[in-house]
Amino acid sequence: MTPLLTLLTYTLAATGIFLLVLWFLLWRQWRRRDPVELERRRRLHINRIGRIADGRVIELLDATNGSLAVGARQLVVYRYRVRGVEYEAAQDVSFLGHTPDLQQVAAGLSTRVKYDPKNPSNSIILCEEWSGL
Repeated sequence: MTPLLTLLTYTLAATGIFLLVLWFLLWRQWRRRDPVELERRRRLHINRIGRIADGRVIELLDATNGSLAVGARQLVVYRYRVRGVEYEAAQDVSFLGHTPDLQQVAAGLSTRVKYDPKNPSNSIILCEEWSGL
């Protein structure tokens, strides 16, 4: 083999490996999803497949101490029972775009909870298409 052919072979192999690594990195970046989008998909999935149980609102939390600044988080803490096991969960309800009227949602209020039948600890009380409040 001539040195020129060997050099050309190594150059082509290195270029191929470089393009393969570049493709993998771009594919990985494209597949990475925003946490807000992942949470939205989780809520919609539970809404689609979920079963309904009775629950009770335990507490209302405003994570910004009363100010509704950009990125403010409002949490509804709730409790429900599935097949004799009691679960307690919290859901961020600030995703609606407008602030839900949490003044009407009092602690101790009965609510409906949708949960994943395969994983009952995965639940929602509110999503874009359904409300248990």
